[in-house]
Amino acid sequence: MDIDRAKNVLETALLTAQEPISVNELRRLFDQDLGAETLRRLLEDIRLQWAGRGVELVSVASGWRFRAKPEMQGFLDRLNPQKPPRYSRAVLETLAIIAYRQPVTRGDIEEVRGVVVSTNIVKALEARGWIEVIGHREVPGRPALYATTRQFLDDLCLRSLEELPALEDLGALVESAPASERALRDERSASAGEGMMSAEADLPGEHADAAAKPDAAGSDTQADVIPDTGATSTQADAIPDARANQPVRG
Repeated sequence: MDIDRAKNVLETALLTAQEPISVNELRRLFDQDLGAETLRRLLEDIRLQWAGRGVELVSVASGWRFRAKPEMQGFLDRLNPQKPPRYSRAVLETLAIIAYRQPVTRGDIEEVRGVVVSTNIVKALEARGWIEVIGHREVPGRPALYATTRQFLDDLCLRSLEELPALEDLGALVESAPASERALRDERSASAGEGMMSAEADLPGEHADAAAKPDAAGSDTQADVIPDTGATSTQADAIPDARANQPVRG
């Protein structure tokens, strides 16, 4: 197969795919054994050919995919006026602690935040496909250990945890991440069962946090559920950057 034909095959597969496709999967498109390095060169050629258009080819944790360039999102929103999920400060802080300190338990999160972590926040992040239980800490009670997923990296258009931005920029990146139809549907289904989806399509758990009464240990309060785009400087100082030591989890 000639080079142009091979590129057309790759473009067709990637443009019609719902999820990123790995290099190994893309190799299955061709009868002859196409080397991984050759395939990557073809993908890079395609990426350059699309550089001046509104759609770009990007490499993420799970493989390669086409996506609309961020500057095009405002125009696309006119076709889909439905508001994307909004994330409270409590949700963003919880996600940031998991992302930068993983694996962590709920107790670890509560130690950093200084408040009790709402179960609904954890469930919402799981429904979004961004966190998962990867094991249990071998201490009394065997608390669950949480880590981010490959889907989290894909949605933020990252290839690995090493590409996570500075902590103060994570909120803005999360807010701009396009939610897939499947993820949005899962979020709404989960929240409908709890009866807590707001008109702004907030992640479930925020209303429960606002209604919860603080106890001696503290809990998420109304101040924590105001939509925000990042953690405070105090919380940023409390979350060490452990990205370089963390493997990618799928």
